[in-house]
Amino acid sequence: MELKTKYQYTYFIYPYLIEKKDYANYLYSLLKNKKCKLKIFDRKKDIDIDSYFLPEIKNKLFWSLYLTQDGIKSYEEMDTKMKANILSGEYSAFFEYSLEQDVPAKIGEENGIFFDISKIEIICFATGICFLLIKTVLNSNNFSDVLNFNYKFRDINSKIGHKKEYDNIKIQTQKLNNMQNFEEFLKEISGQNLLNAPSNINEESNQKIKAYNLPGNYTNAKKSQETINCNLIDRKANTDTERLITYSYVCLEQDSWNENTDLITLEKEFEKYRKIFPASEHIDDVTANSKYEKELVYKEKYLYYGFSNNSNVLLTSASNIKNYTSLLFQYENEELYHFLYDLHQKIYLKKLNYEISKNEKNEKSYKEFLNFAQKDWSYEVTNDTKGIILEKYNKKAQSLEETYEKLKSKYELLYKEHEITKNKKQNIHFIIIIAILTIINILIGIIRK
Repeated sequence: MELKTKYQYTYFIYPYLIEKKDYANYLYSLLKNKKCKLKIFDRKKDIDIDSYFLPEIKNKLFWSLYLTQDGIKSYEEMDTKMKANILSGEYSAFFEYSLEQDVPAKIGEENGIFFDISKIEIICFATGICFLLIKTVLNSNNFSDVLNFNYKFRDINSKIGHKKEYDNIKIQTQKLNNMQNFEEFLKEISGQNLLNAPSNINEESNQKIKAYNLPGNYTNAKKSQETINCNLIDRKANTDTERLITYSYVCLEQDSWNENTDLITLEKEFEKYRKIFPASEHIDDVTANSKYEKELVYKEKYLYYGFSNNSNVLLTSASNIKNYTSLLFQYENEELYHFLYDLHQKIYLKKLNYEISKNEKNEKSYKEFLNFAQKDWSYEVTNDTKGIILEKYNKKAQSLEETYEKLKSKYELLYKEHEITKNKKQNIHFIIIIAILTIINILIGIIRK
């Protein structure tokens, strides 16, 4: 029997890298873009985010929560260059991207799946690592359509082939003119079509910025004629940007998942969902796989979370009313931002690993790693009971611990070598001083005689 959905949405996440020297300029380009709006968090409006994250992470990730009305007003009165420099000193910046038209899209020319792109967000970190988030919602209540849609859409920017029966699927939407030009849209958002950067902020402007007393370190934007290249992330962080990261929620109708449901059959469908397979994919019995249970899937009654290195999915049932009244929103807010925080850590560590591997004596990268270990890695993200569990699964799926330990070993080795070299230099200096003093004593003795 076909599984039926009550609610569904999928975020497709595109990671890209902006060089540090171009970061303020990129933020400037977003602020100048009429379709982009800086997202300001409010403690009264964003209560769930405020209560979910611990203070240290919240202060960095959602720094605007702490702005007063006067602070917000002062920021809004700044010119765009000032705003860009303010943001470039913050840990992160969130943008909402408005689409001009609100027209449903369609996958498939005949008897296809209609869908809507309901939200687009851009989230940037001061490391230069950014994420483009595209929220899609299907106008279909067939779970098989969700499987086929996720399978196809995540490779929309890819040259990777699909099985023959999916080769003729087209993805189109009037919102973006034509989804076949999706690559151009990614280039526009990620800065590859960036125009000339703004000129330097003069000293008078810097004094005005400091007078506003907003959080952050304020540095001048550098004028650059170079085009920002988001493909750097492919090489520097060994991250596949052709295949979009999938973050998906489905709530099944009660008739599809209740006390009488065959869980073995359901879990086979869930495994397709977790691995982003099409509906036609054959799945063996997953219950016999202990790794599946312990490392990649978290279960509660009427609720399955699934994890992999390029997906995070949640399958629920309307048999529990909370799944579509509160969890529905929690998953695309605090849990999504928690996931992105972990994803940023993964990409940043891989980027540092690349830079250190390329030049083992790159002390700047080691200092960045030490700063990361002290200010990011060591802090807990949340005290939320489920959030702590999801953190464990996310880190396992993203191989965060292993990546961190590899870098830590490299750092410790460099530190030891640095100390040995320093001690050798100190010993040489000590020997030279002793030799000089000895010669002086001999000369003094000769003079006295």
